[in-house]
This record gives sequence, structure tokens and C-alpha cells, in this order.
Amino acid sequence: MMTYRLPSDLELKEITLKVENLAEMVSFYTTIIGLSLIKQTDNLAFLGIKESTIPLLILNKIERPINKMKTAGLYHIAFLLPTRKDLGNSLLWLLQNKIEIGAGEHGYSEALYLSDPEGNGIEIYRDRPIEEWDIRSNGDIIGVVEELDSEGIMATADGHWSGFPEGTKIGHVHFQVSDLEASDRFFKDLGFSLKANFGKQAKFFAAGDYHHHIGANTWAGRKLPKMDKNQLGIDAYVFELPDKNAYVNFKAHLDLLAIAYKIETENRLEIEDPNGITAIFTAKK
Repeated sequence: MMTYRLPSDLELKEITLKVENLAEMVSFYTTIIGLSLIKQTDNLAFLGIKESTIPLLILNKIERPINKMKTAGLYHIAFLLPTRKDLGNSLLWLLQNKIEIGAGEHGYSEALYLSDPEGNGIEIYRDRPIEEWDIRSNGDIIGVVEELDSEGIMATADGHWSGFPEGTKIGHVHFQVSDLEASDRFFKDLGFSLKANFGKQAKFFAAGDYHHHIGANTWAGRKLPKMDKNQLGIDAYVFELPDKNAYVNFKAHLDLLAIAYKIETENRLEIEDPNGITAIFTAKK
């Protein structure tokens, strides 16, 4: 039997966060990070790229929130910028606003790291050309953790920061997980490939030839409790399959493996991952 693999043009489209202070979070993600407010209600805010009606991030204000720090959950949302100049403009803007940031050179990408006001991790990065990636014959994509060339990135900036540019998307999402082996089985069963394996510490998964759409780590500890439904942090992440046929094939694959889903409507199904977070798969319209 052939092993099912998700199509290479799968896209991570949207993240939903459960938040306590909606106004503060909207202000941070628009003023500091660079998203634009598409629409807002009393309890929901939809944020995306300027002049777009498609949200990348949804903020959901919840009643009676709890904040359990030692659970599975979000490590970071990673926003992928089109060019190095865009990364330079973001770096310059963050420094001008005195935001505490970390940074890293990963071989396949250059990245900035920070947190939002409620403790959710954020990565802002750009990919190097795929020709520069260390891709092994077995499909592994080897990353590094080295000092970022911040001066070189800053030199590309033109100082014309006006938010995230057209073409920005969510490149990947990274979790701290309850059980790394359970997450490994879950994502492989869905059709992702393991791209990098750091044993009992971390694993990285992707569809197609990308370095990773999903990261999973146990750096905060092993056997962490699942997320609570009223816990602040990530609520759901949405992957978009390229067309209806790909969606039908994906659903048939889940049915073959008897993978249960919480909700299934036309061109959309929801699965709870091993960490208590909702994974949603849709078909591109």
C-alpha cells in the first residue's frame, strides 16, 4: 500500500488565539507586529494583511479565562515574510519600539523571536532560497542554530515600514507538546513527513519539500497536561488543501485509518490533536 502524503501545496492559513484583553492584543498585533484589522466584534477580531479580507489571525476573547502555564500549547506562530528587506524593516521597527527580541540563523531561514502581551510566542522570518538549504538524500532538511547576521539584515531595510507586506503568510506553527511520540504519530498519520528529528527533544514536520509546517518540542517538560478549553493561548490552526479533490482524498485517508473528527461539514473537518488543540482542514475555494 502506498503511503499517503499531504499535497506539497498545502498551506497553513489561519491561527485562532483565545485572549483576555482583546483591545490590547489588537493594538499589539496591528501597531507592533504589522497585521491589519479586517473586522471586529465585541469578542472577536480578524487580522490579516492590509487590503486583504482573508484573516491570518483570529483573536477570540473568552469569558472566565484561565492561564495554565505548564500545559501543552503554543510555542510560537511564525509569520513568513517575502524578502530579506521585509525582515530588515520589521527588525528596525521592533528595535525602534524597544521590543525585546531574540534572533537566530537556521540555515534555511533567518528569524526574529518575541512574545505578545499575553505570552504567546511569535516568530517573524524569511526563507533563504531553497538552493541554499541543506537537503539530504533521504529528504531530511537540516537546520542550524547560529547567530543571526542582524547587521546584514538591517542593511537591507529601507525604513518604510507600514505593516506586513503583501505576500506575508503563516509559514509554520510550533507547539510544546504533551507527548512527543504521540504528536509524531498524529502528524505522520495525517500525511505530514518528518523533516528533522531531535530525538526526545523536538521534531519538525512538513508537507512536500518545505522545511517545516509544524514544530513540536518537549522543552517545557514531558507529559504536560492538555490545554483546557478556557485556557488562554492557541485554540485552532487551519490548513488549506489545494482543491476539492485533495480534500476528498484526505478525508478518505482519515476514514481508512479510522481517525475521528469532531465536526465535518462541506469541505471542512476538525480534529483534536494530542494536545487538546483543534486542527482544521479545508478545501481551497
